[in-house]
Amino acid sequence: MPLSSATVELPLFPLPESVLFPGQPLPLHIFEPRYRIMMNTALDTDRRFGVLLWNPQTNEPCSVGGCAEILEAKRLENDCLNVMTRGQQRFRVLRYTRTKPYRVGLVEWIEDEPLANNPTQLITEARKLLVDVVRLSSKLRDQDIPLPPLPTEARELSYWIGGSFYGASEEQQLLLEMQDTEERLQREIEILQTSLKHLAARTVLKDTLKDSLED
Repeated sequence: MPLSSATVELPLFPLPESVLFPGQPLPLHIFEPRYRIMMNTALDTDRRFGVLLWNPQTNEPCSVGGCAEILEAKRLENDCLNVMTRGQQRFRVLRYTRTKPYRVGLVEWIEDEPLANNPTQLITEARKLLVDVVRLSSKLRDQDIPLPPLPTEARELSYWIGGSFYGASEEQQLLLEMQDTEERLQREIEILQTSLKHLAARTVLKDTLKDSLED
């Protein structure tokens, strides 16, 4: 089957609890021999490989993932590697073309549907909620949590927020698979609203306990 411009063969790296969004950094420590081979091959070619979330229910990788580009690689004395990658395009696996020593798949690139209008209200609300969540999280931890400059475009912002939901890989996978930017942003707003309510309740409890101890 000839490859079109929208399909490529990509080495695939299944990972538990890891969902890679476009633009998101992903540091990796590579120790398994088969994946050391994969990384060395990638470094000798186009420095790209696919990251797929491992689904423990099906004991298989998910079919939609993010392409990673290797930015830096450090070889260690035990032949392991530390690599820094960044997410590029999203893709869907059409079929596996090889499974040993590591999986290689024929993939198609996927993109969000074009936006009719820039969803300014959603962007503003999502950015404000994220700032509030970080502010309350900083207060609870008694330490400053720096927030880098946030993207101003809807799609890039939705990727950034989705990539920040650490520890919620199933929800992240659903967000990654969405191809409607506004739908993704709206779902992220709902998640941030829920997180903000929980953080606000914990902050009130912390302040109440602090006041009671000081009396």
